[in-house]
Amino acid sequence: MSNGKPYPPRSIAEVEILPGVSESLELLKEKGFVLIVVSNQPDVARGKISMESVEEINTYLEERLPVDRFIMCYHDNSDECDCRKPLAGMLFAGGHEFDVDLERSFMIGDRWRDIEAGIAAGCRTIFIDYGYNEKSPRVYNFRALSTYEAISTILNEEIYEKD
Repeated sequence: MSNGKPYPPRSIAEVEILPGVSESLELLKEKGFVLIVVSNQPDVARGKISMESVEEINTYLEERLPVDRFIMCYHDNSDECDCRKPLAGMLFAGGHEFDVDLERSFMIGDRWRDIEAGIAAGCRTIFIDYGYNEKSPRVYNFRALSTYEAISTILNEEIYEKD
């Protein structure tokens, strides 16, 4: 993070898996959740990082986390694609691929685009509020202060078994 704004890692050396995240994701998998990461990667379109570098980072993460699928949008705002968050194209693609009921799913994100994509897809949303110096989502279902707290919210059986 720089000047209160988050920036993606440019290489595996810059990747940090936060404490407790891997174990918490394992608990979600044990409960039968499909884990899909959806990420805007406009720096590929902007020429700041290669698609190969993003894929290397994703492979590194796949080897360490129980994620079922990484879905990336490599477009920039001007490309007017349907996958770039806050649009829900990546969520719809993942839901279709894994036959996931998006209305019973959660979209966890730390930026307004994540939360709006989740809302557009019909998901319940959890905003991780890291206090970034940027626009925050106006509406979300739950607020957390960490990824671990967001996952703990999902693991609360009272929340996901009500339906």
